[in-house]
Amino acid sequence: MTSLTRIFALVAAALLINVASNAQQVERPLRVAVARYSHETCTFCPGGDSDIERWNRVSPPYGGERLLNSGGYIGGFVKVAREHAGIELVGLTSPVGVWGGSSASWNTEESFDHFMGLMLADLERSMPVDGVFLALHGAMGVRNIPRPEAEIAKRIRQVVGPDVPIAATFDPHGNEDVEFLRWADMAFCVKRYPHYDSRLQGERAARTLIRTMRGDYRPTTATRKPGIVTATVLQWTGQSPSMDIMERARRWEARAVDAYVSVFYGFPWTDVPDIGATIMVLTNDNQELADRIAEDMSDYMWRVREEFAGGSFPLPDEGVRLATQAIAAGETPVVLADHSDRPGDATHILREIIDQGVGKVLIGTIRDEGVIEDLASSGASAGDPFSMDVGGFTPSGGSPVHIEGTLAYFGRGGGYDNVAAVRFGDDNMLVITPALTQITMPEQLRFGPIEPDDFDVFVIKSRVHFRRGFDETGYAPSIFVIEAPGPFVGTLHLDALDFQFGPIEKLYPFGTPERRR
Repeated sequence: MTSLTRIFALVAAALLINVASNAQQVERPLRVAVARYSHETCTFCPGGDSDIERWNRVSPPYGGERLLNSGGYIGGFVKVAREHAGIELVGLTSPVGVWGGSSASWNTEESFDHFMGLMLADLERSMPVDGVFLALHGAMGVRNIPRPEAEIAKRIRQVVGPDVPIAATFDPHGNEDVEFLRWADMAFCVKRYPHYDSRLQGERAARTLIRTMRGDYRPTTATRKPGIVTATVLQWTGQSPSMDIMERARRWEARAVDAYVSVFYGFPWTDVPDIGATIMVLTNDNQELADRIAEDMSDYMWRVREEFAGGSFPLPDEGVRLATQAIAAGETPVVLADHSDRPGDATHILREIIDQGVGKVLIGTIRDEGVIEDLASSGASAGDPFSMDVGGFTPSGGSPVHIEGTLAYFGRGGGYDNVAAVRFGDDNMLVITPALTQITMPEQLRFGPIEPDDFDVFVIKSRVHFRRGFDETGYAPSIFVIEAPGPFVGTLHLDALDFQFGPIEKLYPFGTPERRR
């Protein structure tokens, strides 16, 4: 082989190596880390802090395919991501849920550090990654950590570096401000309450994150705080002006290409400095548009603030009388929604049912872990007589109500090892659970001997989510949201609570924010 031939051979070999190297780079899948850390924290609820044990009582943390198959926001994200070629998903070890759900009080700093430690260790083992997706809530409260979701994004950012895009999905009851988007790049918030579109927001997050990783989208954001705080019962998107606020957001998204408008209504029972409504806007490299949309949405919410933050509901005695009138008119079944009961043990409506002699009532549920424990320790079973005081053991719960009846069911139900159903009075049924249980569908109460269709009245612990199964399906023609007889946690009387960090005195309707003066 001549020298010239050898030179040509070496050049050709180098070119082939370079082409192969480039092909490998093109073919390398984009790796996306997926994690979940979601809690709606009622920091004013009694019962002690949510620690590691309470989180593990629901389920140990999990990751991998089990996390990726968990549905909701993650389900939507995974569906779209797997429709794209060249995407590899990595499920990071994530906490699943806490005992007591949204009735649980502050998360301990120890528990936050523990679960973030598991997640970050997984992330470090999975590096390098090209993107991160976080399924969050927005209303987490952690002792000594003022903005938990921003802290989650910050700790993730410290591992992945400045150039890896981070996207997150949120519940509309989130309390957020500019701090979150200091560390993350994108936010996608549910627009319907009840939350029909959580999966849709996960899908949006996947598409936009993938476009960002491939260089087709440059996240540009704007955040505004309208200066309003409201109880969640007023935020139902089936009524104006809440419906109009969300429709305005959707209208902007329809008119402006590549724009996403997230409206956080806030969660007033998390005592955090970023409490209250928030607007977050995302555009594709268009800061002027992001600012214009954010200002418009914020100003519109301020214009409708009186109607949005206003409202009143009947007290338990009046509510039960309204139910009696609906029964007489044949407008059954009736729903009495005990909207304010965050701990789950309130007996105000139950007591009125008994005092006013109403029959064919299904109460689902009263939380009383003590009753459940006593029944279990005594070996109780269906058919046994029941004579016990129930509920009314927290400051907002009223007082215990004595129930004389028959144990109709005792066993597994609603995800608990034991629940009880007690038949009493005039064909009434009381379901007792060991933790706050929000009933959103009649089917949740169809177990053991219980047939929901046999009852004229449902008494449930729910603010808005119950409308999914009782209202928007047409199941219950008569619905009455009931207020508690006192300025307790969960009621419209937010100013009666002892806020240490949330500046509600500067938010409408309790004050005026500085930018609105």
